Amino acid sequence: MTSESTQNQSFLLERHGDITVVVPSPEVESMSESLIQQAAHLVLVPLKADPPSGLVVDLSKVKYFGSVFLSLLLRWHTPMKKNGSEMVLAGVNDRIRELLRLTNLDTLWAIYDTPQQALDALGGTD
Repeated sequence: MTSESTQNQSFLLERHGDITVVVPSPEVESMSESLIQQAAHLVLVPLKADPPSGLVVDLSKVKYFGSVFLSLLLRWHTPMKKNGSEMVLAGVNDRIRELLRLTNLDTLWAIYDTPQQALDALGGTD
């Protein structure tokens, strides 16, 4: 299904052709800011080393998060945008969708019901 897959304890990175999928584990809901910042950096390194044409953040395993995780998403968004790549969200539950709406971030990222829909929209391959 994927051509490459790397994982640390908090995030799984999968490469589908030229699209990267980041899958946060449920533990990000309770991680401290310093741990989230370290994890964000670990994800940024491969994104900057081999920039994908698109980034899917699969939130299907995460029930809720707060401002620290929102800042992490923005940290990933910035280099993607500078590279001319698109970042989208997938597997977003109603609670997270409402948080994104309240922060107006639902206008920054397209939101898809499933990671496969997001991959299809970005032109990813299986």
